[in-house]
Amino acid sequence: MDLLACALLACGLLLLATGALPAHAAGDVARRTAPLLAFLATVIVMAELTGRAQVFDVLAGGISRVGKGSYARLFGLCVLFASATALILNLDTTAVLLTPVMLAMAARVGIAPLPLAMTTVWLANTASLLLPVSNLTNLLAADRVGLSAGGLAARMWAPQAAVIAATAVCLWTLYWRRGRRGADAYVPTAAFRPADPVLFRTCALACAGFLVAILVAPVPLWADSLAAALVVVVAFALRRPGDLRLSLVPWRLLIMVPGMFLVVETVNVHGLHTLLTHAMGTEEGAGGLFRSASVGAGLSNVLNNLPVYLAGEAAVPDGNRDQLLAFLIGTNVGPLVTPWASLATLLWFERCRTAGVKVPLARFVGTGLVLAVTGTAAATAALVLSG
Repeated sequence: MDLLACALLACGLLLLATGALPAHAAGDVARRTAPLLAFLATVIVMAELTGRAQVFDVLAGGISRVGKGSYARLFGLCVLFASATALILNLDTTAVLLTPVMLAMAARVGIAPLPLAMTTVWLANTASLLLPVSNLTNLLAADRVGLSAGGLAARMWAPQAAVIAATAVCLWTLYWRRGRRGADAYVPTAAFRPADPVLFRTCALACAGFLVAILVAPVPLWADSLAAALVVVVAFALRRPGDLRLSLVPWRLLIMVPGMFLVVETVNVHGLHTLLTHAMGTEEGAGGLFRSASVGAGLSNVLNNLPVYLAGEAAVPDGNRDQLLAFLIGTNVGPLVTPWASLATLLWFERCRTAGVKVPLARFVGTGLVLAVTGTAAATAALVLSG
């Protein structure tokens, strides 16, 4: 991951230095990525310190007790919890804040962490279709086609329900069933008491305030995460200053994301827009919608879903609302195969790495391909049938 991050940034800077990427295009990349980088840095520091304050351990223990030792009940709870956080908040926040809860639950209950981790990353992506706040691409799409939050939800509820159902089936079949998880039941843990109640309460309130601010405060997402991170950092500075280290900052992501955007923008300048225009066409019938969704999903796994959506949006003719929404489905649901396909997946890998959880890459790619195909197809079919 470190080598890939450095290589991407070096490649992007080389493209800029040689003129392959025009300076004005690089400036646009900088303006787009600066808020993302601010959000990345602050939300990950907040999540890491909140984990050290044992907030996630308390939440994990509560979920495991509600599950009452039944894997089927625990599975349902995890699917509902992950879906709700992605729908109401957004996929990146879900990846950062819910992944530690799931991994803490696995550690405390003594069950395999991979099924819980995969539940988070898959639903963070696939359950992000319904509301503008669920995904940055949704905000862009709703603005482009003139839909309010209620209007977007009214048009996308069927695709969203279909893809959550497809995700649940794939999760159970590929990760949660008896032959995969290796146990019939688990033993719920007793109520967990944090070592420092003051630090625990402060960090829990900071997280809760962050989540509320996302929903109600008319400020950028990075400003919400910065305010919450400052509260948490101050609390640790007063209670446990030894935990504040530069290693908390996600350096590899802060290097990788700008490099990735510079490379993709270069590709866009040199023909990606033309390629997308020809690949998607202009048809709004069932065939055209499946075609647009497939292009969005495929290119998102090759490049990254956010820059692919931005390029694809410009390639969709004005007035082709359903074609744009089908392309949105592809860029939201499809990027499950490669680790760099969405920012949420990158954040998830970072949280898993920090927790010491190994994710077999071959299995991640293979099972992700299964869900990317079935989930994109299910959501697009629902869009067609509900139109």
